[in-house]
Amino acid sequence: MLLPYFNDTNLNECGTDEAGRGCLAGPVTAAAVILPKGFRNELLNDSKQTKLQTRNLLRSIIEKDCTSFGVSHVFMEKIDEINILNASILGMHRAIDQLKCDPDYILVDGNKFKPYAGIAHSCIIKGDGKYLSIAAASILAKTYRDAYMEKIHEEFPMYNWKQNKGYPTAEHRAAILKYGSTKYHRQSFKLLPEEQLKLEI
Repeated sequence: MLLPYFNDTNLNECGTDEAGRGCLAGPVTAAAVILPKGFRNELLNDSKQTKLQTRNLLRSIIEKDCTSFGVSHVFMEKIDEINILNASILGMHRAIDQLKCDPDYILVDGNKFKPYAGIAHSCIIKGDGKYLSIAAASILAKTYRDAYMEKIHEEFPMYNWKQNKGYPTAEHRAAILKYGSTKYHRQSFKLLPEEQLKLEI
């Protein structure tokens, strides 16, 4: 069972996480969540460990029952400008900006973060599988990003973003090789492996 980080019920604990960091196309999406004291849900887990139907159900529960949440997309141009790590952290900061109350402590999934507004934080590797607030943020980041990718799939269906969500699958890379890149692709990323680039030349 996932746990709150603190037992101190007087602290507003914010969890933050991102989705889409390893994708070739689309934004990186970050979420921040403050859960109410005593919140528990047996279904809540790292978004990568939950099925689609469960994620969508959890999104509704989190949005309804949380104290506050924020979600932010950082788009391709910004990713190319400042790199994916900085874009992920920027997304987390923007998501925290949207919270209706200031957190007393920030829990970050992963091992890199930049201080936010002088608020103490901890970076926790695989934190989305350990702590409730980070898991909740991972669910929101994943579901909001997936919805965005399904929307732009309609514009460029040949890349099948509805299914691969912009990740570097063989199918996605084959489509890039055939059709080229789009305005949604991250131009700073290696869109094709070296062997495919040589074949194209």
